[in-house]
Amino acid sequence: MKQAKFFIGQIVHHKLFNYRGVIFDVDFEFLGGEEWYDKVAKSRPSKYQPWYHVLVDNAKHQTYVAESNLTVSANCNPINNPFLENYFAGIKNGIYQLNLSKN
Repeated sequence: MKQAKFFIGQIVHHKLFNYRGVIFDVDFEFLGGEEWYDKVAKSRPSKYQPWYHVLVDNAKHQTYVAESNLTVSANCNPINNPFLENYFAGIKNGIYQLNLSKN
């Protein structure tokens, strides 16, 4: 099993589609369906690498991204996504802090 390069709470940049987002979950290899992969993963990244669940900046959705398509964002400004508070308590030193409160 490969070690993930990025971590939950980290702000990343998508190299191909030029958007920022924050990672809220990690799969150590692709766990999506074949139909989704064929339809959405246009660049055909390897399924045998970490894949990240990302809240997209200035959007109301999330995405699922292969590690090879991500880099650390040089811009550490806060992310604008309505689902941030579902996962994170806030941002500190450019890294989102997990929301550890129990509902």
